[in-house]
Parts: sequence; structure tokens; C-alpha cells
Amino acid sequence: MTTVENRVGFRPRTVGSVLRAYVALTKPRIIELLLVTTVPTMLLAARGLPSLWLIGATLVGGFLSAGSANTLNCYVDRDIDRVMHRTEARPLATHAVSPRAALTFGVALAAVSTVWFAVTTNLLSAGLSLAAILFYVFVYTLGLKRRTSQNIVWGGAAGCMPVLIGWSAVTGELSWAALVLFAVIFFWTPPHFWALAMRYRADYAAAGVPMLPVVATPLVVTRRIVGYSWLMVAASLALWALDSSWIYGVTALAAGGWFLVEAHLLLARVRRGDDGAPMRLFHLSISYLTILFVAIAVDAVVLL
Repeated sequence: MTTVENRVGFRPRTVGSVLRAYVALTKPRIIELLLVTTVPTMLLAARGLPSLWLIGATLVGGFLSAGSANTLNCYVDRDIDRVMHRTEARPLATHAVSPRAALTFGVALAAVSTVWFAVTTNLLSAGLSLAAILFYVFVYTLGLKRRTSQNIVWGGAAGCMPVLIGWSAVTGELSWAALVLFAVIFFWTPPHFWALAMRYRADYAAAGVPMLPVVATPLVVTRRIVGYSWLMVAASLALWALDSSWIYGVTALAAGGWFLVEAHLLLARVRRGDDGAPMRLFHLSISYLTILFVAIAVDAVVLL
């Protein structure tokens, strides 16, 4: 029994445990957040409710696509996942799935998701889906993650792709509104992830991953969190001016104001010399994004 198995607990392999291991490779909790942004985007693109078939097909394709990217990420990062306490229970770290099987599974999901989008939606959505997988694996995981503290800034672009895919699935094209939604998530990602990385700084340091909280002081990190938070809120308000009504606008102002207050409070706590309680902002970031996209959905259905 390996050291990791001793820490997380050994369980005999059964059909159920193997299936759960493969599902865990896809990181379903992360996928949930990605899909939360897809449906409201589709409602906005359709100025109402698209066909339920199209919504379902896009969600299935999105799950397969994101599952592929996450599985391949687990394959590439299997060495550091064994080192970090936050990831030591992942299937490859515990040998619940072999590296070869995980690689095969990830590539198969990529192929199936691309074909699925091409058949059920359109070629643009299929191309965006494949581009997101390739970007996440080759640009972020292999190219940036272990080389630069800006890894999550540029690598986070892959997590913005569901809004473009959702928009293109409905309209067959992209628009300024879709690009603004992309920008909202792009600027949201650094505050969201750097808050988490502040909490798990020792993990990333032990794994040799130069996340910003590993290579910069907490004061530098929180200042950048505040800066990106302002850009995120500005992008969210741009959508109000471009393609939404007062329902979304008021919600964006209130939620954005709440987020900015919390970001500045985190900075103030760090300036006083304490740890800043970054997980408070991390959890708030999830609530913020959910509230914002629920407002987009309500706005699209009620007024547009």
C-alpha cells in the first residue's frame, strides 16, 4: 500500500468504485460551474428559451468536452497531484485508474464531444469545444502552469469558452455580447483561483508550481485580486449597456459592489498582517458568478 493510499484509505476495487474513479477524473464539481454559465448565455442569445433539445445537447457536449480537458489535466499532473494534500485523493494519485487508461479516456471524450457538437449543434461550436480542450491541456497545463505565475490568468481562458460555445450553439456565430461574457469570466478567474491558491500556498510550493501566492507576497496577491475584481465588475456592467435590461443591471451593480467590498476587505486584512481569510472570497466568487448568470437568464426570459 502506498503512502498516499495510507493517507486516503484503501478500498478494494469494484465496478462501482472504478466507475466513480472515472467520473472523478472529469472533476464534475468544476463542470457544474462551467455549465451554470452556458444555459443563461443560450437564453440571452435566443432572446428567450431555445429548444430544450438544443439546451440538452449543448450541456451534454459541454460535459463531455470539459470532462476530457479535466481528465487530460489529471493525466499530465499526476506527479504533482500525489504531492499536494488537496489533490492526493484523485484517481491517478491513488492508482484507482492507470495513466494509460486515463489518457485513453480523455482522448476518447475529446473525440466524442467534438463529433457530438458537430452533429447536434454546428461546426463552430464543435471547433470552439475542441479549441478549449487543446488550450487547457497544451497551453495551460503543459505550457504555463509550471513555468509562470501568470499561468491562471492566461490559462483561465479555457474556462471562458462555455459562454462562446453556448452562444454559437444558438446563433451559429459570435457577437460582442458573447465576447463581453467571455471577458467577465476571464477577469473573474484570477480572484477566484488566487484566493484558493493563498489557502493552499504550501501545497503549490511543495509541488513546485509557481502560482502567484507562492512567488509573491500576500500584499501583492491581494492588490492584484482587487485590480482584477474591478475589471470583472466593469466587464459585467458593459453587458448591461450592450445587451440587457435593468433586471440584470441592478443585479450586476449589487453583486459587483458586494464582491468589491469583500476584495478590499481581504486587502485590508492582509495589510494588517493576518492571513486575510482568502477562502471567504473564494466561496463568494462562486456565488457571485452564479447570481450574475441567473440574472442574465431571468433578464432574457422576462424582458427580452
